[in-house]
Amino acid sequence: MSSSSKRGFGPSDGDAGVPTAPPESAPRRKVTVQTLAEKYHRGQPITVVTAYDYPSAVAVEEAGLDVILVGDSLGMVVLGYDSTLPVTMTDMLHHAQAVRRGAEHPLLIGDLPFLSYQADQAEAVRNAGRFLAEAGMDAVKLEGGTEIAPTAAAIVGAGIPVMGHIGLTPQHVRRMGGYKVQGKTAGEARALLAGARALAEAGCFSVVLESIPAEVASWITAELSIPTIGIGAGAGTSGQVLVFHDLLGYFDRFTPKFVKRYAHLHPTIVGALRDYKTDVETGGFPGAEHSVAMDPEERRQLGAFSRREHAPRH
Repeated sequence: MSSSSKRGFGPSDGDAGVPTAPPESAPRRKVTVQTLAEKYHRGQPITVVTAYDYPSAVAVEEAGLDVILVGDSLGMVVLGYDSTLPVTMTDMLHHAQAVRRGAEHPLLIGDLPFLSYQADQAEAVRNAGRFLAEAGMDAVKLEGGTEIAPTAAAIVGAGIPVMGHIGLTPQHVRRMGGYKVQGKTAGEARALLAGARALAEAGCFSVVLESIPAEVASWITAELSIPTIGIGAGAGTSGQVLVFHDLLGYFDRFTPKFVKRYAHLHPTIVGALRDYKTDVETGGFPGAEHSVAMDPEERRQLGAFSRREHAPRH
């Protein structure tokens, strides 16, 4: 029997030459951490996008991606800060709630912001729990390697799935001296692997590898038994993540080298706004098609009332 017949697309013995209908596609299911593990073990790439609001989440839902990360990068992309450091739990919960309302099927991950988990493990567990209880997230992400693994283990121990994040960790930008590629030396690469292993042993279901050489990312991926998600880390990871605004060309302040733009929306948006401004100033908007007309009888009565209001009084 041919492989196509085994799948149900080829002819059977009783209807040679007559194509059979393809099977109906299964209903889409909610993505879970177990779903990602299954994709990882089958060698299927995992698709992740960082998004921050309801309309973005609706678009990601319709596109069918696996994961939405509500990242603290919203501080730079949405709130206009020069780093992620000023972002608060209040900010993160607000945006996570909006994403949850727009996305039903992707796995939803809330990014623990700076100082929400570093100072105290009990506070880290409480803040991680708030993402699930108050914002409907499915998991949380934190930054750091070996030094943060005990905190990751405490959160996992509370029943909360955790994604790790090593390499360029933006919450450590002051210590790193800027947004620089990490793991460029053999010693740095070994330290990254140690951090990734510590996170895996702590129970993390996945680890983000950001801005590290492709060879190092492939090596770490091969050494782990959990999925790696790359951003600026080459093609050898278990999946990829990009920021919604970056891949659409919506955020024009700067574009990281590792971003591939699939659209260039910023000039289109600016052009549309200029056209609107011109239309308003020249009387081109609104037109009759954009306006609501009053019922003729009601208009007649209003006119009579207006005439009485403006009649001379003696």
